[in-house]
Amino acid sequence: MLYYITLYSALAVCILLTVPTTVFTVECLVGSLTRQRKSESDIVIRPAVAVLVPAHDESEGIADTVRSIRHEMRQGDRLVVIADNCSDDTAEIARSEGAEIVERHNLLERGKGYALDAGVRYLEATPPKVVVIIDADCSIGRGTLDYLACTVLTCKRPAQALNLQIAPPGSNYRMAAAEFAYLIKNQVRPLGLSQLGLPCPLMGTGMALPWALLRDANLASSHQVEDVKFSLDLAREGHTALFCDQAVVTSYFPHSKEGTETQQRRWERGHLSMIVRAARSIVWPENWTSLGYIVLLLDIIVPPFTLLCLASLTILLFSTLLAFSGDTTLPLSIALANVLMLFCSVCAAWAVHGRSVLPFRKLAQVPLYALSKIRLYPKLSAGHEIWVRTDRKRSDRAG
Repeated sequence: MLYYITLYSALAVCILLTVPTTVFTVECLVGSLTRQRKSESDIVIRPAVAVLVPAHDESEGIADTVRSIRHEMRQGDRLVVIADNCSDDTAEIARSEGAEIVERHNLLERGKGYALDAGVRYLEATPPKVVVIIDADCSIGRGTLDYLACTVLTCKRPAQALNLQIAPPGSNYRMAAAEFAYLIKNQVRPLGLSQLGLPCPLMGTGMALPWALLRDANLASSHQVEDVKFSLDLAREGHTALFCDQAVVTSYFPHSKEGTETQQRRWERGHLSMIVRAARSIVWPENWTSLGYIVLLLDIIVPPFTLLCLASLTILLFSTLLAFSGDTTLPLSIALANVLMLFCSVCAAWAVHGRSVLPFRKLAQVPLYALSKIRLYPKLSAGHEIWVRTDRKRSDRAG
């Protein structure tokens, strides 16, 4: 009796893992094997945009961010920095670089969502047609504002730029592996969705939205993955985002070990909480009528890459033991298929997109990166659903 309970439990887990594994595999293979060509033509005419930059104690890097954005601005564009609960001179530095400043002080309501809401309320006096949101630690590539603004106005939908996070110079193998994992999540998988004619999730920075959508949005929250929540809220109303990989937004991983771990814990805790929400939404038939919404729900239920690999390998090992102790190999067959799908999709993503980020000589060290992340998961349950700023100080460089 115990054997059959164990067998059916293992079979159920294998089948459940097949769903996110299949989603991950399809996105990666399509995003790697049917890579689209980018248009490099200049955009001559576009509407004026307003760029919102939420910032909390970002005095060390806010000047570079403002300069990067102003370099891409055209006549009529506006750049608004929301200095949110700052205890440093973020506002003064941004103002000296030519940005408009909104200063906000409310220690009970902290987080990016509240800062963005303040920025939107500030723009209400003279609303733009398009609003672009850029994080305070980011730089934008040539033509980014042009591509985003034209995509929004042409398609009447939100647009998401290619959002890449880069390992700081001199970083060790862990940062190279983290950069590759980030590239899969933010470039390869959204590109796969785009090639299939499907929407992509919003990523927090590099987002462009029509004013009407942002004006009526419920932004004021401290949710740890407010971009994912925002994507779902918009998609439920029929407003899904297009992936605009001609527009590029980049930032560096935190330089300090503490900053890196804080960022990873925040992302993964928030991601896991959204997986639970997405899984609950998928089972409701009333949500099946919206293809864009279902696509985003399926994309969200894919766990963080390290966790997905760990779960797949664990159930493979367990299914192997069951196969040797019983008379069925069905769980083992499904588990093995899942692992092979993951392996093939990651190899394709690395071969097409990742060789410059993660050279071949460093591939053997990737398992060490995975092991370093596994120890974070027991700490996630001890955290709280509050916003915590990532430490971006340049001391104690990762290396």
